[in-house]
Amino acid sequence: MSTELLEIIKDDIRKNGPMNLGRYMELCLSHPEHGYYVTRDPFGVAGDFTTAPEISQLFGEMVGAWLADLWIKLGSPTEFLLVECGPGRGTLMADIMRATKGVSGFHDAARIYLMEMSPVLKDIQKQKLEPYDTRWIDGLTQLPPLLPVLLVANEFLDALPVRQVVKANDNFKERGVSVAADDSLALIDVETDEVALDTLPPKILKAVQEGVFETSPVLNQYMKSVDNLLKKQHGAALLIDYGHARSAMGETLQVVKSHKFAGLFDTPGSCDITAHVDFENVANIALADGLAVHGPVTQGQFLRALGIEHRAERLWAVANEAQKESISTGLKRLIDTEQMGTLFKVLAVCHDPLIRPEGFDEDL
Repeated sequence: MSTELLEIIKDDIRKNGPMNLGRYMELCLSHPEHGYYVTRDPFGVAGDFTTAPEISQLFGEMVGAWLADLWIKLGSPTEFLLVECGPGRGTLMADIMRATKGVSGFHDAARIYLMEMSPVLKDIQKQKLEPYDTRWIDGLTQLPPLLPVLLVANEFLDALPVRQVVKANDNFKERGVSVAADDSLALIDVETDEVALDTLPPKILKAVQEGVFETSPVLNQYMKSVDNLLKKQHGAALLIDYGHARSAMGETLQVVKSHKFAGLFDTPGSCDITAHVDFENVANIALADGLAVHGPVTQGQFLRALGIEHRAERLWAVANEAQKESISTGLKRLIDTEQMGTLFKVLAVCHDPLIRPEGFDEDL
């Protein structure tokens, strides 16, 4: 099906030759006029997917408790930056603030900053977070200097563009997008470049097996920005996403529309495109930057360690029958090994190796 963005992509390819998969993904998701995240509210039953904060308030309450504990371990600074990247509808931040209202001094100290590209979602966030003094930024470099930082990114890393490097006969090529003879978009193998090759882990470069490895220079640069922020201003980052704990060959890129899988070239700009996060790579970047890394652990382990089951029991005790069903269903989706409990991972990065964040029994 033709879309305005599809024609823009075709014109780009005709003028400049095949584009790498990361560039295609970037255009589909964040084109300033026709990008998926720029033009719609993708969340919930009426959208294309549902994230943990929309599933249950329990998730945001646990994240709020974790942040409050970190704030105390940082010495309860009288001012700090509370930053969320990719805040969706603002549900997670609203739950964080509600869960921490009893923590003396936390709200007075918090300066809320949301990193968001979508005008549609900004409007929703403004309504949901109206009680709080909230500011919006396009990038981390816009944050005020000097103040310590507590940063949260839930299902943000998976949407950063990935490139697929193909290893065959001891040579590396790359998946590219071209225009086929019938005027449709098609995947082809093209020459890769140093930008992609430099992001491949040594064990992948040396691997005997052939196959596809997904890498994200954009994600790597984002993580270095987070690391630099924490080194300069101190604090911690909590990263939650679906992905794998160890770097490995394999394709994970997926396209979703209306809660169902779709084709990569189906109506560009109207489908969500994501890939599993390589948490070993994320951890290695932070370690190389001299930061302390905790995890990754599974989301189920993390939330259980923070007491999500006890909190659910307390809510369940005063709920009506419909609410009890919702609490139980939401809890299961968040922590069950067959649902989000194992596929989703949690990793924390901190400037101070002496600070021990809650929820992490196993370090990388």
